[in-house]
Order: sequence, then structure tokens, then C-alpha cells
Amino acid sequence: MSLSQEERRAVVEFRLEKSIRAYEQAKGVLGLQYWETIANRLYYAAYNAVSALLIANGDTAQTHSDVIHLFGLHFVKTGIISSDMGRLYHNLFTMRQTGDYDDTYGLTEQDVLPYVEPTGQLIELVSTLAKQLIDR
Repeated sequence: MSLSQEERRAVVEFRLEKSIRAYEQAKGVLGLQYWETIANRLYYAAYNAVSALLIANGDTAQTHSDVIHLFGLHFVKTGIISSDMGRLYHNLFTMRQTGDYDDTYGLTEQDVLPYVEPTGQLIELVSTLAKQLIDR
């Protein structure tokens, strides 16, 4: 089903709001040192922002892997988003997978903490681009 421009705008705005909430949740539990939870929230903060960008761009992704692929194809490979930010998003996905599903390894502060601030930067960059795309 295809979305109207108005519907796309509403979905983009909602996903960007979800992104900010997830990022704030991640930062809110830093003091508790729940590293798997923080990794999960960081990933979903980025995921919601990136998926909003894709929707604003008129792309449709069915899976998390589709989001990674389309983000890389349309924004990283074209140079709109730096390859460092593309790697960050992919690393967040991998870290979340490890934290949520790996029965042999628990995430540590050293694994997760370096991703907190860069995730905020990714969200800010992607949100700005999504808003520009949806307004054109």
C-alpha cells in the first residue's frame, strides 16, 4: 500500500519522535549499567531515525537488513552520509543482536559506552535529512 504525502509525513514525524525517546531511554539507564538494554535502545533510536529517512525518501523496507541495505545504497554509497556513520549504524545493529541473542557473551561498558554520543550525532544528522526530504 502506498502512502500519501500527508501519511508519509506523519509516519516520518512519529518515527523521529520514537528515535528521540529511545535515545533518551538509553542515556537514562547509563547509571544502572544495563549494557544490553542500552545497546538495544541505541540501536532502536538509530533504526527509527534511519527508517524515517528511508520513508521520507520514498523507500520501503520490510526487515532490519533491508533498512541497513537501503541506507547504505541511497545515502552512504552516494556520499550523502559518511561511511563512518554507515559503519556506526551497522555496528549498532550487530551490538544489539549480540546483546539480545548471544548466550555466550555479555556486553560491557567498553562495548557500549563509545556508541552513545555518536548515536546522538547520527540521529541528529538523519533527522535533519529526513525533514528536508519530506518537506520537498
